[in-house]
Amino acid sequence: MNSLRRNRTLALAGVFQAARLVQQLAHHGRADEAALTASMNSVLALDAPSAEAVYGDARGVTLGLQCLRDNLNQPKDAGGVEVSRYVANVLQLERTLESDTVMLAAIRHELKSVIAALPVDDGDKSTRTDTSIATRLAELYRTTLSTIKPRIMVSGEHGHLNDPGTAEMVRAVLLAGIRSAYLWRQLGGGRWQLLFNRQAIVSEARRILEQLATQPRATQAQDS
Repeated sequence: MNSLRRNRTLALAGVFQAARLVQQLAHHGRADEAALTASMNSVLALDAPSAEAVYGDARGVTLGLQCLRDNLNQPKDAGGVEVSRYVANVLQLERTLESDTVMLAAIRHELKSVIAALPVDDGDKSTRTDTSIATRLAELYRTTLSTIKPRIMVSGEHGHLNDPGTAEMVRAVLLAGIRSAYLWRQLGGGRWQLLFNRQAIVSEARRILEQLATQPRATQAQDS
């Protein structure tokens, strides 16, 4: 049970992380680089052996864990309300996608094509956040998920939202959010979990964050 709770929490943190990254990009034109890399990598981790492996390790969703903890446990300011709206929209959109087997197959086919084009020696996986990868993921989102409801409306500074590079990265990150929402549902997550197990999820997020705070980064990388 504890393992399942941990995995569910990591998956939900992935959704919150994507929401926070979208917010950062839309308002500031930039985002947390480590979190962005982990989220982009997660889209291409189609057959990862565990929830943790989807993000490289638990440290990959540190931003998401923090955001989840704060948004589920405290009264929300305007920024928190915006993040929660994105999270709700992503979870709802993924539920709609679940019933569209044709679109699901098309998305998976295109992601396999993107993966096949990656460098063979991609140890640090940093190339997965480069412009070409972001462009392909953004186009995939635009031609598939953006055509079904609910359409996710992103708020922010017009200068950033109108910038083609930023707009592409926002779409790519939204695709990462859908990937995490898919994982969350695979692990038994859903509305009832959020409604009745909210405090348990917050407690698990805190526990993971405390564990990460006491675990040296070098050891974390070696163990993963």
